[in-house]
Amino acid sequence: MSQTDQIAGTPPSQTAAAVPGPRAGGSRVGNKGALLVIACVAQFMVVLDVSIVNVALPAMRGALDLSPTGVQWVVNAYALGFAGLLLFGGRAADLFGAKPVFLTGLVGFTAASLAGGMANTGTLLIAARSVQGLAGAVLAPATMTLIMTTFTDPRERTKALGAWSATMAAGGAMGAVVGGMLTQWVSWRWVLFVNVPIGVVLLLAAVPLIAKTRGRGATLRTLDLPGAITVTLGLTGIVYGVVTTDTHGWGSSTVLVPIVAGAVLLALFVLLEARSKHALVPLRVFRNRSLAVADLAALLIGAGMFAMWFYVSLYLQQVLGFDALQAGFAFVPGSAMIVLGTMLATRILPRIGPRPLLLVGPLVAAVGLAWLARFPADGSYTADVLGPLMLLTFGMGLAMTPLAVAGTAGMPRHEAGLASGLINTSRQVGGAIGLAALSTISAHIAATHGGGPKVAMAAGFSGAMIGAAIALAAAGIVAALLPGRASEAAQG
Repeated sequence: MSQTDQIAGTPPSQTAAAVPGPRAGGSRVGNKGALLVIACVAQFMVVLDVSIVNVALPAMRGALDLSPTGVQWVVNAYALGFAGLLLFGGRAADLFGAKPVFLTGLVGFTAASLAGGMANTGTLLIAARSVQGLAGAVLAPATMTLIMTTFTDPRERTKALGAWSATMAAGGAMGAVVGGMLTQWVSWRWVLFVNVPIGVVLLLAAVPLIAKTRGRGATLRTLDLPGAITVTLGLTGIVYGVVTTDTHGWGSSTVLVPIVAGAVLLALFVLLEARSKHALVPLRVFRNRSLAVADLAALLIGAGMFAMWFYVSLYLQQVLGFDALQAGFAFVPGSAMIVLGTMLATRILPRIGPRPLLLVGPLVAAVGLAWLARFPADGSYTADVLGPLMLLTFGMGLAMTPLAVAGTAGMPRHEAGLASGLINTSRQVGGAIGLAALSTISAHIAATHGGGPKVAMAAGFSGAMIGAAIALAAAGIVAALLPGRASEAAQG
């Protein structure tokens, strides 16, 4: 969440051309199952780290004497590095080949996790989290590129993407559970150390299994360095400005200056891409209506779902009085429903195509969010959270694989990483902007609401949930703009 049916039109004979022995997209046919496991576990690890540290923040603060701002930057440093480099990370696999990019991201992520777990100061911890985010931005798109170049049969690819999507969704949902267990039963350091053995095992498995793939032969002369620099700094500036709204108002120069600077850099990026012979993001890709619509839908879905995880967690802990471990386990039914929705979508997508599912899924999730927005101050988990949580997560499960398929339909194989980077970036930027905007709404409602602290807090959370529901409903409406024949790509 960044992610596909883009290579359905490529004849199988082309995938094996000039490659001795039986291959599928540069990977041995017999190793498809193992490669899928590698890609899914790597994606799970990256997504898990978006949320796993949340419940460990109080323990980190006590151990490292972090300030309130420092605590926020343990989370923000990862988000900033991840969102800023995603687009370039996605394109890197196209340019240099999936194997070296995947391994580079995996080694960097594992090493940064080890450094973060060993950190004895807040500064070192925040620096390690930043490197984690940067490495994750390289690794995450490469997992999709690996799937896209391995599974060339459309139906096989849809099933593989279903497994990948379910794994990604489960990683986001299970972060609170895993983080709570590790923090309470072992140490906060293990929310970072847990990545080390996983990373080492993945590395040992990936080196012999992932076949060396041919990139586009990029060099410093052909690489679009001006484009890479401007888009990375532009996205970083916007996300930095947005995440600082935790501590500064929207009208503050601390917020506005980086946002404006980021917008200017992104405008410059568009101008550079229009003139570049080796564009990082060829603007022609946006003529692909399926890709453009899917990216917009991903932006809106990110805005709604990031806020949902955040505010449900706060409601459980600050209003209902759950501890971190209880709050983590409260999300388990939601995780199960995401997997169920993804499995169902994967089975029926080849028959009906992505558009119906991408329309229905976010709308079902929006209904769940509207139901969840009741958030009574004297509520209970069973009566007020469980039902709507299961409904909205089932809706999101229905949407995840179709979003990946639509976001890459019609794209050539050599631009798989680009398509993955675009949809990941859309989701991450949407999540950052949506969470910040809804936090402002929530804070305003809580500050002006009477009835006591818990009542005001619950009212603020309810306002944020209504905003999230509107974002998801808008995503469903946008999905209606998908090409009517997009299903042919999914079916081959």
